[in-house]
Amino acid sequence: MRRVMSGFFRRLRSPRSLRKQLLATSLLILSGLLLLIGVLQYVLMRNFIYSNRAESMEAQLRSVPRDFFYRLISGDFSNPFGGGSGSLPGNSPSSQRNGEGGRPLLLDAHTTIAAYSSDGTFTDLQQDTLSDSAAPQLTNEQYNELLTHTTEKATGSYRLITASDGSQHLAVFMDLGRPGSNKILLQMSVGTGPLRDVIVQQLLIFAALAVVALLAGLFLYLPALRKTLVPLSNMGEAAQRIDAGNLDVRFPVDQGQTEIDKLSHSFNGMLERLEVSFRSEREAKEQMRRFAADASHELRTPLTSIHGFLEVLLRGAADNKEQLYNALNSMHGESKRINKLVEDLLLLARMDGAPQLRVKELLLDGIIGEMQPQLLVLAGSRKVTFDIACGIRGMADPDKIKQVILNLFHNAVQHTDSEKGAILLSLHARNTEAELTVSDNGSGISAEQLPHVFDRFYRSDSSRTRKYGGSGLGLSITKSLVEAHGGAIHAESTPGKGTFFRITLPCLAD
Repeated sequence: MRRVMSGFFRRLRSPRSLRKQLLATSLLILSGLLLLIGVLQYVLMRNFIYSNRAESMEAQLRSVPRDFFYRLISGDFSNPFGGGSGSLPGNSPSSQRNGEGGRPLLLDAHTTIAAYSSDGTFTDLQQDTLSDSAAPQLTNEQYNELLTHTTEKATGSYRLITASDGSQHLAVFMDLGRPGSNKILLQMSVGTGPLRDVIVQQLLIFAALAVVALLAGLFLYLPALRKTLVPLSNMGEAAQRIDAGNLDVRFPVDQGQTEIDKLSHSFNGMLERLEVSFRSEREAKEQMRRFAADASHELRTPLTSIHGFLEVLLRGAADNKEQLYNALNSMHGESKRINKLVEDLLLLARMDGAPQLRVKELLLDGIIGEMQPQLLVLAGSRKVTFDIACGIRGMADPDKIKQVILNLFHNAVQHTDSEKGAILLSLHARNTEAELTVSDNGSGISAEQLPHVFDRFYRSDSSRTRKYGGSGLGLSITKSLVEAHGGAIHAESTPGKGTFFRITLPCLAD
């Protein structure tokens, strides 16, 4: 039972629903504000009612001539308040002395009048005022202090006095200004019970209105809150539809709430990044699958060739020196292809990871100058033109730059006619970049094949590249090396007219 009750109160203290939490928090804040207003209302109303009552009592005291109070205190006549209405200020003294009943000051039964003299004498005029209770009394020190501060002018100030029977009285004081050695302080008091009844009645009315306001807030705020949380519910429904298979789902935006719209934009941006990441991962897996298949194919071809030659030799061809030589020569060529392919694959693997370049400051035109004899031998009968600007310095790995130039030049040689082929290699500076171009007048590349020339194992003319030992990795390696140096490579081609490769590399200003 204890567990059940503790669980109930735990749920009561902390509702799980956001709507209920907002409702409970709002009603709690509203209740706190109403309670604060009630406390302030009590304090301000109490002071206002007491001050008004004090002002009316002071006005009532000051409307009576002072001589009347002097005679009343000194006892010049036995019944100064007799005579009914004739005992009001302005009536004849004879009617006061006749002892006729009445209350000349129109005092109710809860009002008392007393006088304190500076010699310590306290005179209660209960019998003369026909009050139901005795006048409350302060200490002599308090009365003496009041004598020093109280004037004959109305100030609206009052003091609360607790009588001997525990009742509370509101008292005002007036200095009668009696000439002579003893000063007289006149005290008029009234019980605060009726005043408190008025205050309590007003507070009860306020409490009833507060309860009505809370109930009205409960029934009116629920629909408004439900409508306000509709955009959040829409986001929840959209989130339930999202999984790894449909990351193209987006949260609704522009629902009319700035915070929710901002949250939707943030989630949509995250989903877009996730979608790009998943797409890149799928493409990487597909590329890896193709890479493994192409690498297996490239390795299987020379291995199959070597295996075939070995079978021929085992069948007796080894006894024939000419057949043995041809077979060994072919196997040597295939093994060189395998070795070149493995080296290219290892280089690509290193470039995909953390490429280690031995970078130093060098002259790019000097690198090309060193390679000119090798390039001319590689070109054979083809026409080679060099357009090289001098003094272009950069930070690069000289061996990797040579490999880039050699790959592009070798690609141009493979795709141009051995007799009519023409190759142009140029190097110029463009602001903070060095522009290296290699162009030829070969067969060119079609528009459909051009976007794939830098893909691994891609060959636009498989039969011809295989004839020259190509594996489709040269341009991929070239692109990786250029990007490792912070540069970029771009290819343009027109079928039947040739191909143009442009490389841009950072260079040092003079």
